[in-house]
Amino acid sequence: MTTSTNSLQSLKNELKDSPLNLDEMTPRQIVDELDRHVIGQRKAKRAVAVALRNRVRRQKLKPEMAEEIQPKNILMIGSTGVGKTEIARRLARLANSPFLKVEASKFTEVGYVGRDVESIIRDLVDIAVDMRRQEKIAMVAKKAERNAEERLLDLLLPPSPQRKRKAPKGRKATPKRGAPPLATFNKTREKLRRQLREGKLDHRNVELEVPERGFPSFEIIPGQGIEEMDINIRDLLPGILGTRKRKRKMPVEEAIEYLIMEEESRLIDMDQVTREALDRVENSGIVFIDEIDKIAGREAGQGPEISREGVQRDILPIIEGTTVNTRHGMVRTDHILFIAAGAFHVSKPSDMIPELQGRFPVRVEMNSLGKEDFIRILQEPQNALVKQYRELLATEGVRLKFMKSGINEIAHFASVVNETTENIGARRLHTIMEALLEDVSFDAPDLPKKQVIIDAKYVKEQLENIVKDRDLSRYIL
Repeated sequence: MTTSTNSLQSLKNELKDSPLNLDEMTPRQIVDELDRHVIGQRKAKRAVAVALRNRVRRQKLKPEMAEEIQPKNILMIGSTGVGKTEIARRLARLANSPFLKVEASKFTEVGYVGRDVESIIRDLVDIAVDMRRQEKIAMVAKKAERNAEERLLDLLLPPSPQRKRKAPKGRKATPKRGAPPLATFNKTREKLRRQLREGKLDHRNVELEVPERGFPSFEIIPGQGIEEMDINIRDLLPGILGTRKRKRKMPVEEAIEYLIMEEESRLIDMDQVTREALDRVENSGIVFIDEIDKIAGREAGQGPEISREGVQRDILPIIEGTTVNTRHGMVRTDHILFIAAGAFHVSKPSDMIPELQGRFPVRVEMNSLGKEDFIRILQEPQNALVKQYRELLATEGVRLKFMKSGINEIAHFASVVNETTENIGARRLHTIMEALLEDVSFDAPDLPKKQVIIDAKYVKEQLENIVKDRDLSRYIL
């Protein structure tokens, strides 16, 4: 029984450990919350904090005025690895909003083979429905577990045969002949319940009715508005074909998981889930469009424009506000917050079509990261790399001790490699740390000394030759 709730544990923890109520959070508090996960980039944090606070302000207005106020979409300009995506992702988690990250370069103009831009909203709706469903499941989880437990006990020990036989009118019903006393039955059932909760019955087999699999289905050829959509004949003709089931034997451990999922599905109202998810998408959805600089060029005579101006013109109505048809219902995009990001090394924001430029009134230039930023990134965030590697190797009994000099040297090497090769920002720390701890990670189970001190000397021994060799550092770091 204890393993049955593992799939919901992370969601429950998030609900339990969630920060302040969003309605009560000031922009300053939102920035402070983002500071726990992302180092620096104060301007970008202030911009997204104001955007989030404006949503709360809008909800307090009269409906006619709230309808007129649209979100101020944000354009982040900065090279890779400076925190653009992480800021948007953390903002979505903070607001408990449906969040989708897409790459602008993956989409094509309507009429060409490839994904059309409306699939962004369809994917966002799917995410919102799943989010709301998981929240509802967390609410009914305990009841679902109780119901599943009772059903499983019914399979292990059929319900009491002490049921009274139906008697003719005017005569008293009598218990079924040969039935054991009710007290004995209840005692046996409680004993089985204890054994079930202790896991002593996990390997006993029970027989359950499960839906028949392998029913024929067909896939519609991808096209505008219906790409990647499987249509099942059973869904088209449910009244005619019905739901076919078959009996299947499975261990108690597997059966309890199946019964819990079945009970969860029965206890939640999917129509209500869908309605609430659509409302959440329309009023608090966040879409992060990465690599928008890749479609910003408007050069003429350089091949088909299906990945440039055509895509920009297709994205425009969605950002401006339109209605998109999804399999869960119609969705208005007027109040979805769009955050676009790009390095803009080759193109400039002014290379986007004027109409699209006007849809991103808030522009933030991200700062490049240097040695001091890397030192903070290695230590301060809740999910800091130093903490991650320390916890990983602790599972093997190895204690990593990062000295201040070692962290400074790691940050120095990351900064040097970024300057001499491609600047990939904080992502360079991942490659540096992997190269630094490769030997320790490989030999961890066999190390005689279970403490490894990472100081400046150790870092230099592991990385100096690689960093000096520019060609080698291009491949390894």
